[in-house]
Amino acid sequence: MSGNTPSEPLAPRSSWPKHVAVIMDGNGRWAQERGDSRILGHRQGAESVRRIVEHARRLELEALTLYSFSSENWKRPKPEVDALMTLCAEHLVQERPTLLKNDIRLKRIGRDDNMPEHVLDEIARTEEATAHCRTMTLVLAINYGSRAELTDACRSLCEDVKNGILEPDSISEEDLAGRLYTAGLPDPDLLIRTAGERRLSNYLLWQISYAEIHISDVNWPDFDEGCLNQAIDDYASRTRRFGGVPEKPSGS
Repeated sequence: MSGNTPSEPLAPRSSWPKHVAVIMDGNGRWAQERGDSRILGHRQGAESVRRIVEHARRLELEALTLYSFSSENWKRPKPEVDALMTLCAEHLVQERPTLLKNDIRLKRIGRDDNMPEHVLDEIARTEEATAHCRTMTLVLAINYGSRAELTDACRSLCEDVKNGILEPDSISEEDLAGRLYTAGLPDPDLLIRTAGERRLSNYLLWQISYAEIHISDVNWPDFDEGCLNQAIDDYASRTRRFGGVPEKPSGS
């Protein structure tokens, strides 16, 4: 961090989000602007992941969810996909001691289909090693798509109906939420998307129903502690209505 970057957001801590979700966009654009390969952009993006995870831990956020690889990303050129998978496995090995030191639990969400075995192994090792950690949960969405997640949740509910465990008329929102990959985690309060893009990209569609959205024009490799502070301050300046009308101040 530069000397001019505040160590934390300016807003009162009581107004900060508990769970922040991020769509990390702009690695390729960052590399292209510098005449470098997209793979180098992804490596630089991994450095931003390290920086933001550590800062989120310092800020004592409860959860940070990062959109690392979508189920649509398999359409990218094979050399890029292979490099991303290798980078993922390397990063998990390198960062495992840091996660443990900072009491950060790792959780991965997404399907196993198409995932290389060595990457799944490193994810499983890191999840197991950090299972006892309680201060913050780091969620990596890898081979994730929200429509697939909702489909899997519906299939799980249908199995229970078929087996006589649930009655169709008794199924609640809580029942469906409990079958999502994110079951047990609070819904994100704040969604950040970098690189100026304004799409949800099939990300946490159920969970972000009432999240505040912050768009940053900064490409992910340049997204730093100050950018996260700014996003949190933006969030703190909003009035969350959850479909209702904000209460009038007393005496008004």
